[in-house]
Amino acid sequence: MARTLRLLRTCTIVVLTCCLAGCNWFGGGKSKSASESVFSVQPGQCFVAPATVKAELSDLTQTPCTQPHTQEAYAIVQYQAGTTSASNSAFPGNDVLSTFAQGACAQHYADYVGVDYLDSKLFFTYLLPSPRSWEQNDDYKIICFVTTTGGTLTSSVKGSKK
Repeated sequence: MARTLRLLRTCTIVVLTCCLAGCNWFGGGKSKSASESVFSVQPGQCFVAPATVKAELSDLTQTPCTQPHTQEAYAIVQYQAGTTSASNSAFPGNDVLSTFAQGACAQHYADYVGVDYLDSKLFFTYLLPSPRSWEQNDDYKIICFVTTTGGTLTSSVKGSKK
């Protein structure tokens, strides 16, 4: 009886330690969602849109593309102002960046989804650099995301022709 109690106590301690340490006891894999810096987003990663709209985002909630998500990164585009290098220019403003992003994201859409944006039932959105990240981090990148209108995705849209 004492041996059984000791074994039970040892198993309980192991399970509690694992749970407190954030282990995935049965799956052994990555948790369902994780925080991802906007500076390290890569095409093919899926995200859950923030619950509240913020002027600046530093992190996004990444989730496996097989789990319900609302956005999938499909292109990272470097802003270019005509013949002027972005690194030599002041922040151009949200209107200029939005106009550039709309064209650039639409241009890269078909390469990722497999169908032209105008023929797709999905949509795109984008994340622009903030004036602060432009000035302090030389952040001239625009992140393009495939999204829906209110629904969720449960698989990657890469090559889906949706």
